[in-house]
Amino acid sequence: MPRVALVTYDPRPLPSKDRDLPVLRAALEAAGAEADVVCWDDAGADWASYDLAVIRSTWDYSWRAAEFTEWAQRCGKLTRLANPAAVVRWNTDKRYLGELAAAGVPTVPTRYLAPADAAAGLPGDHEYVVKPASGAGARYAARYTPDRREEAAAHLARMHAEGLTAMVQPYMRSIDEGGERALQFFGGRLLHASRKRAVLAPDTAFDAEKVAHPGLEVWAPTPAELAVARRALAAVPEAPELLYARVDLVDGDDGEPRVMELELVEPNLFLFLHPDSVAAVVTAILTAATTP
Repeated sequence: MPRVALVTYDPRPLPSKDRDLPVLRAALEAAGAEADVVCWDDAGADWASYDLAVIRSTWDYSWRAAEFTEWAQRCGKLTRLANPAAVVRWNTDKRYLGELAAAGVPTVPTRYLAPADAAAGLPGDHEYVVKPASGAGARYAARYTPDRREEAAAHLARMHAEGLTAMVQPYMRSIDEGGERALQFFGGRLLHASRKRAVLAPDTAFDAEKVAHPGLEVWAPTPAELAVARRALAAVPEAPELLYARVDLVDGDDGEPRVMELELVEPNLFLFLHPDSVAAVVTAILTAATTP
């Protein structure tokens, strides 16, 4: 009987937001596996006792990035970790977008402002987004028009004071009509796709609570979207070892899809929206757990 750890975080005193976790655990157990839900920072966890540790909803990692990547390195030496520690380290810093762009993958244009950089790098002629290079769930993200430069500069200063590198991207107006599409891959194959509405509303403060996936719905990806997603995955270091991946796409001004983010650490699978995908996920996990 394979033993699988579904790796999550401890949200207490709040309940977990991972709606898929109990469904996935039950499906794995029904398929003959022993599946445990384990917090990544549980000091008592015996990672070596598992055949596979699958990172699922470690949704506090973005403000504990160094600690989290060190854990992934340790865990990966004790058991098979999905995705591998090298991929986790690469993907927790969104400067990977620059690497994808250099490899010819269509991406959202991105500039990076480290703590030593001044607010002079903020655009003055178009709407833009400021967010941390290590972030998730729209944490510390906001959109600004050029006349709100003082607010954007204060946002930037707050992130820099916390030692965070900022990303500055043009606001992709296509999101307001076409939304953002998430193409989910599992076991090397397209699993399903979803679309959501814009996350960042005008005038919303960077530190305000945000709905990470508003208006989520089932989506049929276009050939162009699939092609860009596959190009992005092919450019990932250690790509053959990926168990799962989510490629988030938006349209550029030319109407062509571009990569906004590549989620290889803890992407929400949205199995509650795609219940027919549960069986394929279970099969891929069990294959990974039992393959020498």
